[in-house]
Amino acid sequence: MSQINTHELYELVDRAIDSAFADDRYIFKMYDYLKLGKWTRRDTQEFIESPTAARLSELVMDLETYTKGKDKFLKEAYAHLTKQQAKKLKTYFYGMLEDSWKYAAERKPGRKPGTKNKTTSRRKTK
Repeated sequence: MSQINTHELYELVDRAIDSAFADDRYIFKMYDYLKLGKWTRRDTQEFIESPTAARLSELVMDLETYTKGKDKFLKEAYAHLTKQQAKKLKTYFYGMLEDSWKYAAERKPGRKPGTKNKTTSRRKTK
């Protein structure tokens, strides 16, 4: 792996989850963090496939189910949250996942737009 500290990202995501639940603060912007850190597609893909991202995904699904009121165990687990808070948390956590997917898609290898090889026509005149 390059100079990117993946452990730091996992800690930041965990702290963002804790901060969102405990203090109702939504301070972490995934896309900005990845872009400023100049993360590679491979490193970003590693995060997407990590247990931390899987945990985020599970939280999103649990909060979605809770807001629909379909599972009594989730109703008990998230009883301290209002439906509005649960929707806000779900949107925030899903946004983190979306940002990482978006960044990974943008970092696909290949030619940048507008940099096609431009050939000049060199016709011989008779």
